[in-house]
Amino acid sequence: MRSSQFCCFLLIGCLVSQIYASSDAIFYESFDESFEGSWIVSEKEEYSGEWKHSKSEGHDDYGLLVSDKARKYAIVKELEKPVELKDGTIVLQFEVRLQNGLECGGAYLKYLRPQEAGWTAKGFDNESPYSIMFGPDKCGATNKVHFILKHKNPKSGEYVEHHLKFPPSVPSDKLTHVYTAILKPDNEVIILVDGEEKKKANFLSSEDFEPALIPEKTIPDPDDKKPEDWDERAQIPDPEAKKPEDWDEDAPMEILDEEAEKPEGWLEDEPEEVDDPEAVKPEDWDDEEDGEWESPKIENPKCESAPGCGEWRRPLKRNPAYKGKWHAPLIDNPAYKGIWKPQEIPNPDYFELEKPNFEPIAAIGIEIWTMQDGILFDNILIASDEKTAAEIRDTTWKPKFKVEEEKQKAEEPSGGLDGLKGIQKTVFDVLYKIADVPFLAGHKDKVLELIEKAETQPNITIGVIISIVVVIFSVLLKLLFGGKKATPKVNVVAEKKEEASASAEAAPAAEGEEEEKSEDAAAAPRRRTRREA
Repeated sequence: MRSSQFCCFLLIGCLVSQIYASSDAIFYESFDESFEGSWIVSEKEEYSGEWKHSKSEGHDDYGLLVSDKARKYAIVKELEKPVELKDGTIVLQFEVRLQNGLECGGAYLKYLRPQEAGWTAKGFDNESPYSIMFGPDKCGATNKVHFILKHKNPKSGEYVEHHLKFPPSVPSDKLTHVYTAILKPDNEVIILVDGEEKKKANFLSSEDFEPALIPEKTIPDPDDKKPEDWDERAQIPDPEAKKPEDWDEDAPMEILDEEAEKPEGWLEDEPEEVDDPEAVKPEDWDDEEDGEWESPKIENPKCESAPGCGEWRRPLKRNPAYKGKWHAPLIDNPAYKGIWKPQEIPNPDYFELEKPNFEPIAAIGIEIWTMQDGILFDNILIASDEKTAAEIRDTTWKPKFKVEEEKQKAEEPSGGLDGLKGIQKTVFDVLYKIADVPFLAGHKDKVLELIEKAETQPNITIGVIISIVVVIFSVLLKLLFGGKKATPKVNVVAEKKEEASASAEAAPAAEGEEEEKSEDAAAAPRRRTRREA
């Protein structure tokens, strides 16, 4: 049954490759045949990784395989003629299967400019000029489906990389996934993962690309300087305030509690520890070499039923007369002018743009450095029609994905604690989607770091979920209440300084007590003293 399914998929793939060799498929590579002679491997010395024509695990479908760990790889396919991106819709699509997962590495494609830009197929490397870079990349806090447009500034002539903001995350499993970028004539770009829209953006919007394709109309004047008399202090100490006469700056924060009484039954003459009566000096003990033998200590059994043993000392309590160092309260600064900013001037590099100045695509390259092997590329497509890309997804990717998904479900334990693995996968998929929510953009790296840590340590999953909920709640509070509230006219800074100063003053008074506590912590068998009872 299953073998007949594979044969069916293979037959469909062959039919698709023939059907779309014409029509709206500008370029289509199924890797049904060996890539040798068609794709050119870089001859640069650093790219030592070996590419292989290999079957996808569990399928009769072939792809282009990254075969070794911790290597650099570079390979390129020159197109018959350059593909123009300026007119009409262009769809970029390809499949990737991370058969051994992806802890650190890329699995993206580079859509290269014509060789007149200064590169050769055999010399293909990370400096080879591209028009678009698209695909998954994951390492540490980085977890994104890249979309980078390398755009020529019409004024300076410089090529600048413009990164899509808040790109979707890379699926965390080992199944085949298909990545699609749709470039539309209205300046929109739509990113799909497995045929599902994950991101929609506008090339000319500063909210969607960093840096923006169109520069700001004005910029801060680099020659403008802050006047010497410019006062940025919103509040100042009240110059008319005076320290009250009864303000004692020398009073300590804590004092001895004179009302405290020694608990009844406190054995002041009994030590907390006594010699172990059952201890025996070892036969091989040599007083000359080992020193005088001393019996090990044990807890004094007489102290077990008593409230405490040893010298009793009065505990400390907060000093009601404590006020700390006096500081004048803050008042609004009458000379306050606000935070100084340089004046805005017209941006000499500003230009207007109706459409991006796309460079044509003359070749498709894969140039990556990855710590994992088993990365399989397949069904690389450039089309002028969304329907073509959708049909190829349905006939090539979807059947494989369903088989892999069913196999994964069958291998997952169905019950008990092990059954949590399937649930955890679902949880992680949801968490990665949450990380893509735009209002969490400022915290995305931290959220992704937490998720990836939980993936490697499943026992902390619940803690990670709680941490992410706290982050979301904090951001929502900030959005709802506008961040920091206005500071009331109270001497908050002074109070903090008073606390710190008083703590330093009280340290000598509590020194003996702290020493006793540290000694108790160091000697594990000892029972903690209850002198403060």
